[in-house]
Amino acid sequence: MNFKSYLNSLNIADWFSVARIILFLPLLVFIFTDERLIFTWLLLIAFLTDAIDGILARRLKIVTKRGAHLDSVGDRLTLLAAFLGVWFFEKSFVLDKIELILIPASLYLIQSLVAFIRFRSGTSFHTYSAKITFLLLAVFTLWLFFFGFEPALFYFTLIVGITNLIEENILTIIVRGPRVDIKGLYWFLKN
Repeated sequence: MNFKSYLNSLNIADWFSVARIILFLPLLVFIFTDERLIFTWLLLIAFLTDAIDGILARRLKIVTKRGAHLDSVGDRLTLLAAFLGVWFFEKSFVLDKIELILIPASLYLIQSLVAFIRFRSGTSFHTYSAKITFLLLAVFTLWLFFFGFEPALFYFTLIVGITNLIEENILTIIVRGPRVDIKGLYWFLKN
C-alpha cells in the first residue's frame, strides 16, 4: 500500500490521532522558542484530540488495530512534548521532585524495553488504568502550566501512574503476543 492509499484508508478517528502526531513538531518549536502560553494551548488541543479519537472510534464502531497503534504513537509523542515542556518551563519543579518522577519513568522504561524484547514494538494495551493515568497527566500538566503546582494533584497522579505502570509491566510479561485494548490485568486473567 502506497502512502496515498494509506491516507485514503484512514477513518475520522484515525485522523484525530494523526493530528496529534503532527502537533508534536509545533509543540517542540514552541518549547524551544520559549513560547509557554502558545505551547500550553496547543498541548491542550493535543490532549483533547486524544479524547475525541477514542470517543469517535467507539461510537462509530470503527475501532481498529491501526487506530490503536496511531493512538499509542500520538499518546507517546504528546506525553513526550508535555514532559519536555515541563522540563523547560518548570525545571525547578522537576529538580525538586526528581526522585519521585524517576519511579514512574523507570517503570515506563522497563515496560518499553520488555515490550521491545518480546514484541519488537511498544504496547497498545489501552487499559482502563492507562486511560485514567493519561487523563490525570493531562490535567496535572495543564494545571501546572496554567495555574501552578498543586501538590495533591501531583501525588494522586503519581500514585495512579505507578499503579498503572505496574499493571502494564505485568501484562507485558504475561501476554503471549502483541495485543490491543486489554481492559486491565483483572479482565485479562479472568478470560
